[in-house]
Amino acid sequence: MEYLLYLSKTLGCSRVKCRMAAQSISFFLRHVVKRPYVIPTVIYPRPTSKLPPVMLPEEIMKLIDGVQNLKHRTILMLLYSTGMRVSEIAGCRIADIDSKNMRIKIVQGKGGKDRYTIMSEQVLLELRAYYLMYKPKDYLFNGCREGKRYSVRSIQHLLQKALIKVGLESKHYTVHTIRHSFATHLVDNGTDLHTIKELLGHTSLQTTMKYMHLTSKRIDQIINPYDALLLAKDNNIINAQLK
Repeated sequence: MEYLLYLSKTLGCSRVKCRMAAQSISFFLRHVVKRPYVIPTVIYPRPTSKLPPVMLPEEIMKLIDGVQNLKHRTILMLLYSTGMRVSEIAGCRIADIDSKNMRIKIVQGKGGKDRYTIMSEQVLLELRAYYLMYKPKDYLFNGCREGKRYSVRSIQHLLQKALIKVGLESKHYTVHTIRHSFATHLVDNGTDLHTIKELLGHTSLQTTMKYMHLTSKRIDQIINPYDALLLAKDNNIINAQLK
């Protein structure tokens, strides 16, 4: 019991890890020591459901404009304009760019599924400039070694450097924050959830639904029922005075 409390309270281990430890202890006591043991579920940390942070459009622009390196800037632009996962950007090949139909094919994304996502005309111009300068082979973004792709860690590192440069390091944004921002801004601009689901490669619409909670534009358009009540009251008073 004390060990489980130590995992939960002192180390701050997740509910899953605490439960695995409790089940291991239970198995040992029941089958080896031959003692009854009831798993104390009260010590498990309650599952949390935190909404991920989302960057404002002006923060996205500030981030991209603050990067001078063409390769790094192109990666950031592609992350935001496509909503691709960092591993998908790293694994993207030149052949996956479909400039005719303005889309990018994600091959064997999460869950082993292929899908397409949208591409920006402005980002396509940036990609062409990048291609002429860096002349990548096979992979869209090559690493230090020839024929090797740019690593996920390198992309994460360049983002953190860019955030520090433009003064956004305190916001604790990550590469995945840019993906969340892509989806949330699509909702803000009126894109339906089924389309966003396909672009992101979600299996369930329920996963995509969280972006409804992140959008500020949708909330800003809501009229508070109390304000509506006061407005109706004022209208009634004006109508009564006009009679």
